[in-house]
Amino acid sequence: MFDAIAFMKAVAAQDADALRDYFAKDAAINWHDSNECFTVEEYIRANCEYPGDWQANVIRAHKANDVTVFAAKVYNSEGFAVHVVSFVTLDESGKIVRLDEYFSDCSEPPQWRKDMKIGRPINN
Repeated sequence: MFDAIAFMKAVAAQDADALRDYFAKDAAINWHDSNECFTVEEYIRANCEYPGDWQANVIRAHKANDVTVFAAKVYNSEGFAVHVVSFVTLDESGKIVRLDEYFSDCSEPPQWRKDMKIGRPINN
């Protein structure tokens, strides 16, 4: 069974060996916001050579058949943060054969919406 928390811990730790164990050899990893498709080794390189020290918190996860969907916040000590929504497709042995990820910046609402005085923070 896929463990989103353990997977994101390996991502944040930039642990190439641990990450490699999650994937089938011919898996495809798609980052839709930048229109990139990676092999497993390319994904590991992109992730593990990304500068900085990282943390990741899984916000929620759901499993349906062979797909696990989870949302996480990935951030560093310099104040950079993104949210990622990941769709993880597993083969019969539990290895990732397809990973589709969608990233968004963690940001403040735009001023025009603040001026409307609607909404409230999800987290303080």
